[in-house]
Amino acid sequence: QVQLVESGGGLVQPGGSLRLSCAASGTISRIGVMAWYRQAPGKQRELVALITSEGNTNTVDSVKGRFTISRDNRQNTVYLQMNSLKPEDTAVYYCNADIGWTTRRDVWGQGIQVTVSS
Repeated sequence: QVQLVESGGGLVQPGGSLRLSCAASGTISRIGVMAWYRQAPGKQRELVALITSEGNTNTVDSVKGRFTISRDNRQNTVYLQMNSLKPEDTAVYYCNADIGWTTRRDVWGQGIQVTVSS
């Protein structure tokens, strides 16, 4: 069983920065793609950024140039560095990891609040 625990969220002013962390714990056999999703009030959950086990990344257009996803495979941790935050970035951010060997198996964190407001 694998658990994901997010940390680093909170309240920041527009233009500020936050660094989210997500650490996987439990019986770690394999972690493939790791990703960050977010869900704003009244909106559908969306993929923000993902990173493969090889280090290939992809980010949604709305955060390009501002957010950077990275991972430390040795520590089973994925990060999301968020700079130049905007009010529209306000959401609950969820960590996701694929722990499947032959088929995709998603594990989700409980979510962490990010609020960007003056």
